[in-house]
Amino acid sequence: MNRLGQGACAAALVALALAGCRKDDAQAPVAATDQAPAVETPVDGAPAAVELQDVIQTNARYVLGISYPPAVNKYPGLAQALSDYAGHAKAELLKAVDELGNDTPTAPYELSLAFDMEVDTPKVVAVSAEGSSYTGGAHGQPLVARFVWLPEKEQLLTAQALIDSPKGWQAVSDYTSDTLLAQAMARAQGEDMTPEEQQAQVRNLSKMIDEGTAPEAANFAQFQPVMDAAGRIAALRFVFPPYQVGPYSDGTQTVEVPAAVLLPHVAADYRELFAHP
Repeated sequence: MNRLGQGACAAALVALALAGCRKDDAQAPVAATDQAPAVETPVDGAPAAVELQDVIQTNARYVLGISYPPAVNKYPGLAQALSDYAGHAKAELLKAVDELGNDTPTAPYELSLAFDMEVDTPKVVAVSAEGSSYTGGAHGQPLVARFVWLPEKEQLLTAQALIDSPKGWQAVSDYTSDTLLAQAMARAQGEDMTPEEQQAQVRNLSKMIDEGTAPEAANFAQFQPVMDAAGRIAALRFVFPPYQVGPYSDGTQTVEVPAAVLLPHVAADYRELFAHP
């Protein structure tokens, strides 16, 4: 992704922070972290109170914009997790700025990060975080995280806790790899290539898909629930960043795995959250 001019960068970022919108996946693909950060709690077990507010900072050396959905402040533990994630991203940007010394970059360093409320029900809350951090080079480092909060349990739901057996992750791996391969074949057929070139492309993508969907919880750390009309989880949408299951140019890819596939392998503590066939 080519760098924009300084004025355009600042204008785009400020607009993002004010509106709380995020970049299109095809333009700003995102890279997954291993898992959502843990919520640190004080000795009494209650999460530290934090009031999230949008942040906009601009100067000659960097442009920074972070936006939050107001509704997230209803959930102190979740708000703390978002604050921790944003704080880490901001600290990394400012560290890079400090390393410039007295120099001013040709184009300002940037951090744009938008949190959006995806699900807000009494039992399940989900927030997405998408953005990028630019500290020089051809393009920024993509950022992505998914936070699934269980209000009744006052805890984040992680992939490791949700499915805790190798057999379960094998089932998820099989479903997602088959779906991603079918999507890759459909894309190849729509491109202006010879049949031989299409086959070669699919073979290469198949290797990346097999590696990126190996049956390990870390490969499926980023997910968000898809809810039904009754407020139960009908599917989980797993998020795969560039390079995990395809080239950077393919952007972020997702696969929805239905509850019917997941339920036999979901840990007992979380089964009641899912829609039953």
